[in-house]
Amino acid sequence: MTFVIAEDNRRMRESIRHFLQTRIPDHHSIFEAVDGSEAIALFDRVHPDWVIMDIEMEPMDGLAATRAILAAHPEARIIILTNYDEVNYRIAAKEAGARAFALKEHLSDILSTLAPQAT
Repeated sequence: MTFVIAEDNRRMRESIRHFLQTRIPDHHSIFEAVDGSEAIALFDRVHPDWVIMDIEMEPMDGLAATRAILAAHPEARIIILTNYDEVNYRIAAKEAGARAFALKEHLSDILSTLAPQAT
């Protein structure tokens, strides 16, 4: 499986990378972006199986990047990841086209979204 991690915090990117490397059994490639614009460019280049997208990044946030990726690649699978369990964020993520919404403190929640593709 191929992943793009779009996260502006280096330590969080490393945590997500480590989580994926230790929890997803098959061989995979992981690419990293520090904002939404980089995520779009990476998606266009590597066509990952999944994008794990932070919701709050500058200068382009994860919702704008999600909409842009899905406009060009409707098959894209994006999980919005955030620190904030707010209804408005959940609604915005769904409206942007994200397949799932997860909290950074509960990374293991993304496994149920990835599970059908991970087996």
